Amino acid sequence: MSDDGLFVRDRLYIGGEWVLPHSGRVIQSIDPATETVWAHVAEADEADIDAAVKAARDALSGPWSRMDPTKRGAILYKLAQLITANARQLAEIESRDNGKPVRDTLGEMQRAADWLTFFAGAADKVNGAQIPFKTDMLAYTRREPVGVVGAILPWNSPILLCCWKLGPALAAGNTMVIKPAEQTPASILEIARLAEEAGVPPGVVNVCPGYGKIAGQALASHPGVNKISFTGHHGTAIRIMKSAADNLKRCTFECGGKSPYIVFADADIDRALSVAVHSAFRSTGQSCSLASRVFVERPVYEKFAAAIAERAARIRVGAPSDRRTHIGPHTSAEQLAKTQSYIQLGIESGARLMTGGGRPEGLDVGYYVQPTVFSDVDPSTRLAREEVFGPVLAVMPFDSEEEVVGLANSTDYGLVGGLFTSDLSRAHRVAARIECGLVSVNTFRPVHWMLPYGGYKLSGIGRENSMQVMDQFTETKTIVVDLSTGVPEDPFAN
Repeated sequence: MSDDGLFVRDRLYIGGEWVLPHSGRVIQSIDPATETVWAHVAEADEADIDAAVKAARDALSGPWSRMDPTKRGAILYKLAQLITANARQLAEIESRDNGKPVRDTLGEMQRAADWLTFFAGAADKVNGAQIPFKTDMLAYTRREPVGVVGAILPWNSPILLCCWKLGPALAAGNTMVIKPAEQTPASILEIARLAEEAGVPPGVVNVCPGYGKIAGQALASHPGVNKISFTGHHGTAIRIMKSAADNLKRCTFECGGKSPYIVFADADIDRALSVAVHSAFRSTGQSCSLASRVFVERPVYEKFAAAIAERAARIRVGAPSDRRTHIGPHTSAEQLAKTQSYIQLGIESGARLMTGGGRPEGLDVGYYVQPTVFSDVDPSTRLAREEVFGPVLAVMPFDSEEEVVGLANSTDYGLVGGLFTSDLSRAHRVAARIECGLVSVNTFRPVHWMLPYGGYKLSGIGRENSMQVMDQFTETKTIVVDLSTGVPEDPFAN
């Protein structure tokens, strides 16, 4: 901390060194609970990104990619242990940066460590295969690092989603340049410090906080970067893809969602209600995989809509440091304004405001809004079709299975979906027809390091997590050895 109480991280982490940014500028990070500057963090520009990419390329040709994979795994495991040991400090930094309750960010630190532990174990299990295509030929594949990976992070769960990318990238022998979001620039520099302590060699991990239009653009377009892994808005992903096209970078995108949550009349309604409230409002609604559209079969619709509004009204909104708080403020003034604009759209469209819509009582400062429930939402309206990224829930009735499948698929997104029913045949039938990368039955959003995660349509390209993600961070090389003896016939002899 500085003399005036600010959290100061005025250096970037490049090539194993803590270096001043080229421009000398800092990002002022705003505490969303107080609307005041709480941290000054070094701001990277194009020159810094270029230096970081060069350091990553130098490290790629060094011992890291040729290291015994079990040793790489041991370093990742050490990093996981250090995250656990420093969880309280990391959680408090993350909470000051993005407004999540500390009890939530503490949970995310443990999950981040769990993700790294899983990929530490995966490091020596990325195998090639023998292909018996001819008896006198030995053909086999090798899995090799894709190269320098540019990781562009979101602001809602920086450390956790950093580890989603860092784990498989390092396990496969890649090197990285990581750009945290400008809204939450502080915590990933702490991960760099712990990576250094864990024994990650210089240049393997480089961290450059900066603005998307400057540092992010420089990373996406840099010819020395082989792959971009991005989590965020699909509009940004489109711009990244255009920049990445110049050298055909591999791209993995995990973008937004407008997740359908379907409740059939034969469901366990109490269970569906409990899961729905948590799935709609956790993280102040600032998650791409929330159940933001709830479709309820008409016989139980009115009862369900009233019950979910009553439960939403009980959610405690408050300071992130208060243990009694269920959800905190939005991460930024911009995101709060966006949520408020969708609440106004809901009112203007004629939807029925069941609860919320305003600022919580007693919270005059901070980017707060009440958990908000609309019922009788017109499925064709923007509230029903576009991602809000705030604690705003749209509840709609349906009359038939065919109708609700059409409604569930009626957006440009396809990340997560779910349904509640006691009919086993219907569960499998409807799950197969929902256009989402993850569909759950009688639960919602079981995100886990062992489960592939990613979206259809504008929700992204590629998958994260599970052993399947290693395909995204490796290149497959095919090698063929002729085992035959003698001289082959000259086809041009005659």
